[in-house]
Amino acid sequence: MNEKMKETIIAKMIEFYGGNAKDIGHFLKVYAFAHAIGVLEELDASTQDTLEIAAIVHDIACPLCREKYGNTHGKHQEEESGQLLDEFLREFALSGERKERIIFLVTHHHTYSGIDGMDYQILLEADYLVNAGESEKYRKSWKAFQENVFRTKTGIRFLEAEMGAGMRKMGLP
Repeated sequence: MNEKMKETIIAKMIEFYGGNAKDIGHFLKVYAFAHAIGVLEELDASTQDTLEIAAIVHDIACPLCREKYGNTHGKHQEEESGQLLDEFLREFALSGERKERIIFLVTHHHTYSGIDGMDYQILLEADYLVNAGESEKYRKSWKAFQENVFRTKTGIRFLEAEMGAGMRKMGLP
């Protein structure tokens, strides 16, 4: 896959969010963490590409969920993402298998069981790392999340650097 395709997907997501700086910043940070973790964990190129595209589009249902449900709860995002992604990704030259995997990852990115691949694992870790930086709810549960969900050495290292160092600076355990 060429880099330009990912950049084009990024540009389309920025336009899709219609000026919502918070959503744009969130997906770009998740993409950056997913990219870094995947590279440092030495994913093969195909898995890395799938992971990165999934990270770019992982919250595609947020605007619809806000309008339809008044919130962006994870289960609503998972339920609403499939159809949106099928249409959104149509213009890109993705194999049927890759497109299906991206849709699977996005429609499960708030499901922390049944993790069936490194792309899924890393997407969960990257999204959590960003959520923890943006939300008190996630910051409070970081230790439990580290123990129960994080599996990559890089993701754990990033989480400890982000949360552990910050907590120690505040004099907290």
